[in-house]
Amino acid sequence: MRPGVVALASASLPLLLGAVPARAVEPPVPASLADTGGGSQVILAQAPGVNSTSGTLSWWDLRDGVWVKAGSASARFGAKGLVEGGARRQGSYTTPTGLYDLPFAFGIQAAPGGTRVKYRRVGGSSWWCEDADSRVYNRWSEPLAGDCRAGESERLSSYPTQYAYGFVIGYNYAKPVKGRGAGIFLHVNGRGATAGCVSVPGDAMRRILGWADPGRAPHIAIGTVSGVTAITRY
Repeated sequence: MRPGVVALASASLPLLLGAVPARAVEPPVPASLADTGGGSQVILAQAPGVNSTSGTLSWWDLRDGVWVKAGSASARFGAKGLVEGGARRQGSYTTPTGLYDLPFAFGIQAAPGGTRVKYRRVGGSSWWCEDADSRVYNRWSEPLAGDCRAGESERLSSYPTQYAYGFVIGYNYAKPVKGRGAGIFLHVNGRGATAGCVSVPGDAMRRILGWADPGRAPHIAIGTVSGVTAITRY
C-alpha cells in the first residue's frame, strides 16, 4: 500500500512515527487464538496497542499437536496504528487487524532459495490497482488495466527496498469491498512506519519465504495485546 508515501512523509512527521516507542511484546502461542485458519503454519503480528507503529512478528509450525516457534523479528505497522479490519477505510494509514490467508508472494528480487509458495516476479509493468472504481481493484495488474488510474495505484518496481520481497495479505482480497483498502502486504522495512502494511527486516522476509509451505495453509493473524483488536480474538 504505497509505502513510499510514508517514507517521504516521515521526515516531516517525526512525532507521529515516534509517538509510541517500540517495546518488546512477546506474542501468544497460536493455540490461544480463536482461529488459526485451519492449517499448520501461522504468522503472528502483534502490536502493543492500536496507536502503535511497531511490535513483533513471529512464525510458527504445528508439530504433533504442539505449536513451535520457527522464528521472530521486529515489525512495523501503519503510521496511524491499527484498526479492526472490517472498519478500515482506504488511505487511513492504518493496518487492518484480523486473520488472513496469504494468496501469493512476490518481489523485485528473485525468490529466495527454498521458496515453495507461488512467487511472482515484479517487472517494470507490474502494478497493484488501488483504484476503487476499477474492475481489478486490489489486484495485480500487468500492464496497468485501462480502467485503473495510475495515480490511485502502485507501480511495484518503484519501491525497490520495500518490495524486494513481499507476501500478499488476503485482506479485502477474495471479495474486495470498494473503499476498504487495497495493497496490504507483508514486506521489507522502509524508512519508517508503513501506509497500512506489516513490514520486517529483509533477512526476516527471506526466512519467512523459505519457511512458508503452501501445503500447510499458512495464515497471518494481526492484532494488539488487548482490547477489541486483541490478537487472541482472531
